[in-house]
Amino acid sequence: MTGSAISFSDSVHGEIRQDILLVTIDNPPVNALSRDVRAGLMAALDHAAVSESLRGIVLTGAGKTFIGGADIKEFGQPPAAPLLPAVIERIESFDKPVIAAIQGAALGGGLEVALACHHRIASPAAQLGLPEVKLGLVPGAGGTQRLPRLIGIPAAIDMIGSGRSVKAAEALSLGILDAVTDGHPLEASITAAQEMEGRPLRRTGTLAVPNADTAAIETARSKVLAKARGQQAPAEAVRLVEMAGRPLAEGLVDERATFLRLRDSAEAAALRHVFFAERQASKVEGLDGMEPRPVATIGIAGLGLMGSGIAVAALAAGYSVIGLDRDETEAAQGRDRILALLDRAVATGRMDQGMREKQAERLAVTARDEDLTPCDLVIEAVFDDAEVKIDLFRRLDRVLRAYAVLATNTSYLNPDEIAARTQYPERVLGLHFFSPAHVMRLLEVVRCARTAPDVLATGLAVAKRLRKLAIVTGVTEGFIGNRIFSAYRREAEYLLEDGALPQEIDGALEDYGFPMGLFAVYDMAGLEIAWARRKRQAVTRKPSERYVEIADRLCEAGRLGQKAGRGWYAYPDGKREVDPQVTAIIESCRAAKGITPRSFSAADIVKRLLAAMADEGRLLIEEGIAARESDIDLVMINGYGFPAHKGGPMFAAAQTPR
Repeated sequence: MTGSAISFSDSVHGEIRQDILLVTIDNPPVNALSRDVRAGLMAALDHAAVSESLRGIVLTGAGKTFIGGADIKEFGQPPAAPLLPAVIERIESFDKPVIAAIQGAALGGGLEVALACHHRIASPAAQLGLPEVKLGLVPGAGGTQRLPRLIGIPAAIDMIGSGRSVKAAEALSLGILDAVTDGHPLEASITAAQEMEGRPLRRTGTLAVPNADTAAIETARSKVLAKARGQQAPAEAVRLVEMAGRPLAEGLVDERATFLRLRDSAEAAALRHVFFAERQASKVEGLDGMEPRPVATIGIAGLGLMGSGIAVAALAAGYSVIGLDRDETEAAQGRDRILALLDRAVATGRMDQGMREKQAERLAVTARDEDLTPCDLVIEAVFDDAEVKIDLFRRLDRVLRAYAVLATNTSYLNPDEIAARTQYPERVLGLHFFSPAHVMRLLEVVRCARTAPDVLATGLAVAKRLRKLAIVTGVTEGFIGNRIFSAYRREAEYLLEDGALPQEIDGALEDYGFPMGLFAVYDMAGLEIAWARRKRQAVTRKPSERYVEIADRLCEAGRLGQKAGRGWYAYPDGKREVDPQVTAIIESCRAAKGITPRSFSAADIVKRLLAAMADEGRLLIEEGIAARESDIDLVMINGYGFPAHKGGPMFAAAQTPR
């Protein structure tokens, strides 16, 4: 029997094919589980329950998504019935087969719906995951209890505790999916529903949790908790998964109570702030309806570590790349560096050999400026010297087409001064990548004084294709990130003079959630570059400005960081240790200024550092350099290791009494 379309709600409709009720969720853009969707699914189940001619149900999503998760419009709103756990329980206990036809993303509540179905078939492009920990939550509709029953405790800890998604092939091998079929899985799902009629249904919640090796569970747990750095949600996710062997009803009650408690936590509020901040960051004043210039070929001028990383990111995004360096030898070395990064990606399983070869075919290198003529965008990554960059851009003016875009990757120089010395300053913008450029997600897009709107739109479009988080910034020394970082570093040095020690400051930061303390980071990066910069700035430094000489004394003593075996710490056998000599240098510098040291608690240290970052952030807003406080938070989280579960320095400072 085949019938006309049936409307179960505004965003859920049905159609009968071969005595199977095909239920389609159509709630653009990601088929989120809104109240209307939940009500529509309940209505579809009601319809199938009373229709004797219907042999089963197939659930699918319109477009390229199955169900993308919760509806963000309902975040912070009172819950409205029917709640998702009730919908899922109804699906699992339904007495006719319910098949999930997964043609795209099944994330969060979307995967929980699929887990409740009696059979799951997906297209090869499907992506499945429970990413709730990334919002400070645990799955709240059975995910922590049903997934372990299908794939075992260690694999479930890995997926739920990290929030990572898996592609269809891995989901099949783990046991989440029952089949993967070419094309849309609809027809295969209809066939499966027909074949399952009258047979015992496989209800995920009734399955026994597979036996697991204790060591494997411990390994999975340790891996998740090591990355959690004190966050509540991953630890709770691990706990719930490990207890999945108890009766389902008991586990679901515990899971839901944990979900509700975490939903109201400061951690979840901070991560929700980050979630919405990323969506807000793409809204740039003056660019509504602005079309970017077409970009197919990107030139990279300078093939050192930064330039090579940018090239790898561009190749991965499908661009053709022409690399330029100062002579044939340097260009060839740059090519080798880029290919070595591609080979590393193959070795670590992030791409296959065929993809590597395709990317390598789109790479050319040269020492001749004129070979960049076909480029639509050229990104310079040469030595951070104004005259070097100005000379390069003037040379490029002679060989590039007038509509090609020029981007500088400078960290501290003034791009307005560089643009002003070019033939077409309106085509110049900044693209400040973070190292390693093929790994780091953040990209500061610098709007220069004369940058044309379509050039800025082009930079943002390229950033999106590179899968970068683009934050627009105005022109100031260090842009958003390095300017905030300078204030942060300066305050940390004041704390040293005032009485704190490097290990106390680092310990406070790491306890707060930073992956590494500030002084340990200095040692890893090396102290000599910042020392050279301080010496250049000494001529223009105001005599009245507070200046801390401790780092200079370390450098003068040859303590240049980890590679020198000593810096802010000592590194016997490569392991970081507190060094009494550093304490002696700090005490000597305090005494020379007549400073009586005070003691600081970890909370005092964090409070002062947060205040310094937030104060500088407010200046950036006042000066029009940053568009919004949330942009500053995103820069510090994605470029400088600020813990996302604290929401960024602007958000965190607002929660901290001054």
